Amino acid sequence: MQTEIVHSPGNAAARVQLDAGETITAEGGSMIALGGEVTLQTSTHQKGKGGLLKAAKRWLGGESFFLNHYTAGGAGGEVWLAQTLPGDMMKLALDGQTLVVQAGSFVACSSGVGMEVGWQGFKNFLSGESLFWLRIGGTGKLILSSYGAIYPVQVNGEYIVDTGHIVAFEETLQFKLSKAGKSWWSSILGGEGLVCKFQGQGIVWCQSHNAPSFGFAIGSKLRSR
Repeated sequence: MQTEIVHSPGNAAARVQLDAGETITAEGGSMIALGGEVTLQTSTHQKGKGGLLKAAKRWLGGESFFLNHYTAGGAGGEVWLAQTLPGDMMKLALDGQTLVVQAGSFVACSSGVGMEVGWQGFKNFLSGESLFWLRIGGTGKLILSSYGAIYPVQVNGEYIVDTGHIVAFEETLQFKLSKAGKSWWSSILGGEGLVCKFQGQGIVWCQSHNAPSFGFAIGSKLRSR
């Protein structure tokens, strides 16, 4: 599996070249085009890794209910993928480590990579943030997306990131959800809401834009019919 990211960072797309017999699992609705001998199978789960319950959790967390599995025939083939919002994409090679990924940032992974859904807590329910995150780990290739540009931050000690700007982070980091200001009232008035306080050593991948904030800004200017 060879991956090339093109048109980055504003309108990124991923070209995935598959050798004979290789399979990639992708978020439903992320395909742009297929080339060569590639067959498509749609299911509610990764092959051999769960079923309807995990699909329901993904759906509640902002992911697609269905996953698409693309398998190359004897002559190989290619798959073009993209995210819904304009922004960047990145490719990672996992070698046994695990990442925590915000809902909506997963695009695709190779067959050696597994995905589970986790609960972020009741505070996020009150703040209107996503209730779930994805734990993605194993050995293989992973493609993630962002809204806007994506960039890594090396954490060594303590670091604070607005929850709406987190794409993913290494599981080696400890994290705690907290209000941005000294009180919930000041956090709400300041427009920040929740932040994630990281501690330890590891990488956090951030995105330059915040989708909920953009939606709120646009929604307030739309006229009802």
